Amino acid sequence: MKLKKFFAAFAAVTMLCGLTACNNSNSESNSSSESSAENSAADNSSADASSADNTSTSDNTEKKNVTVGVAKQMTHDALDRAEEGFIKALDDKGYKEGANLTLDRQNGQGETTNLTTIADQFVGNNVDLIFAIGTKSAQACFGRTQTIPIIGTAITDFADAGLVDSNDNPGTNVSGTTDMNPIEDQVDLLLELFPDVKTIGTVYTGSEDNSVLQANILKECVEGKGLKYTEKTIINTNDIQQAVSSIITECDALYIGTDNNMASAMALVSSVCNPAKVPVICGESGMVENGGFGTLSVDYYQLGYQAGLMAVRVLEGEDISKMPIEKSTEFAYCFNKDAVEALEYTLPDKYAEFVVETKTAE
Repeated sequence: MKLKKFFAAFAAVTMLCGLTACNNSNSESNSSSESSAENSAADNSSADASSADNTSTSDNTEKKNVTVGVAKQMTHDALDRAEEGFIKALDDKGYKEGANLTLDRQNGQGETTNLTTIADQFVGNNVDLIFAIGTKSAQACFGRTQTIPIIGTAITDFADAGLVDSNDNPGTNVSGTTDMNPIEDQVDLLLELFPDVKTIGTVYTGSEDNSVLQANILKECVEGKGLKYTEKTIINTNDIQQAVSSIITECDALYIGTDNNMASAMALVSSVCNPAKVPVICGESGMVENGGFGTLSVDYYQLGYQAGLMAVRVLEGEDISKMPIEKSTEFAYCFNKDAVEALEYTLPDKYAEFVVETKTAE
């Protein structure tokens, strides 16, 4: 009887020890699982943080370092704004000057020989891309390289300037944005404001392809409306005063297209035309801000910005020879308050919001 009780007690103790060992094993297993989960969560958290860091800097880290040569034909408001727009587009797309972007900015000061020297410099330095502002600038660069991509702007017609095979399918190392102004709409604006005009004149640089093209379009437009057309050509800015003084004796109104020499001397043009009560309709708003009477204008900042976006595509591998020339689709009115008052003209109320003051020389 006592032996039975001993074995029963021994069995009970053995069972109790087994249960305790089992509980300890489960506890260690749970603790190990919790530790593993915590470590996994920590790893995931670290990975998420790393991913967030990479996302926040991807625009910079993914861009290669590039050098862009900027060849500006000369200094005036339209070309300056185009340059500003171009640089802003590159910046918006992750190409930051001083970080992964080097800009070699050069100004030809209106001289073809200077532009050729600038082009040679860019080729010698093997820049990644050339931004050519103005027709002569693009022609000078294209004359020196058919391999370095050239994005141009402030060019009226790339094909007419001999830069591309066609505007829809360039076929060369050149593309960009055209500043073709709405000449017929600008003439219609002139006739709306001055319906008694019988003869329209223009002054332009005879050696600028874009200016010759605009003059031809203007002549066809004016004569197509049953009006008379007259013109004077200049070689450089030294000829402007004499040409303008002469032509205003032959016409009732003057049209000045987006000619670079004329654009740089609008204060002189207005000083001759305003006292003679001859309105000057311009190719773009910067010329109006500097003295012209009025315009329906393209926006050169936006044209430069468009060109900048095209440049980014080229820098990132797109074939420039297959990139059609792009153009502006939006135009805006602009009228010069001083010119309106000098002509003793009352501008229709619908144009009042587009009146600007003459820019003062800096």
